[in-house]
Amino acid sequence: MSVTGKTAIVTGSNSGIGLGVARELARAGANVVLNSFTDTSEDHALAAEMTEEFGVDVRYIKADMSKAEECRALIEQAGRCDILVNNAGIQHVAPIDEFPTEKWDAIIAINLTSAFHTTAAALPKMREAGWGRVVNIASAHGLTASPYKTAYVAAKHGIVGMTKAVGLETAEEPITCNAVCPGYVLTPLVEAQIPDTMEKYNMDRDEVIKKVMLERQPSREFATVEQLGGTVNFLCSDAAKQITGTTISVDGGWTAL
Repeated sequence: MSVTGKTAIVTGSNSGIGLGVARELARAGANVVLNSFTDTSEDHALAAEMTEEFGVDVRYIKADMSKAEECRALIEQAGRCDILVNNAGIQHVAPIDEFPTEKWDAIIAINLTSAFHTTAAALPKMREAGWGRVVNIASAHGLTASPYKTAYVAAKHGIVGMTKAVGLETAEEPITCNAVCPGYVLTPLVEAQIPDTMEKYNMDRDEVIKKVMLERQPSREFATVEQLGGTVNFLCSDAAKQITGTTISVDGGWTAL
């Protein structure tokens, strides 16, 4: 499962799932490029802390994933890209007839189109190195749907389709492309929603988690960012060299229903 010496670029990785994946790759020996659209002292401090903790080279590079030129510039500025994890994403919930056009455009740009640009820029570097792994963080919503999430569902279905196409294009090369489809994951963003949901439904924490938030997740447990990082690490290992163009669900049985 070692990825020692490889360079991994993880988009949208200064918090949440992206940071969890980046940490697990660094723990496994990869040098890591963190990314988000901000450029703060905290972003660079996070990279420095990870460098010290894991003994690998961790850098932070600002790039706005809603902008094509910045997506491609991220890959070029990194210099090397053995592992590309397309994770950046946003969400908005509304009925389709009330869905703001600007929210649709932003979600499609960040959740889907950014992965097109980064992958297109990364593949030549992987071919030059003679090895590569592309892992797209999709969602259970890349395989099924929920109401009021039109743009997110469309983008994540698009990511799954793009994964299949890239997997076929690189099938005869030492490069794989796969998608990880999480269900509900316990991130700081989700954690922050729990108190308001408790108040709304007059439930305690456990009831809110099991009966409201995880209603569609049969395990009634959140996935963790560490589990997603472990799944990505597996897909980057030699054990997964014949796994390409497919999805792995980390959703507690959601898509088995």
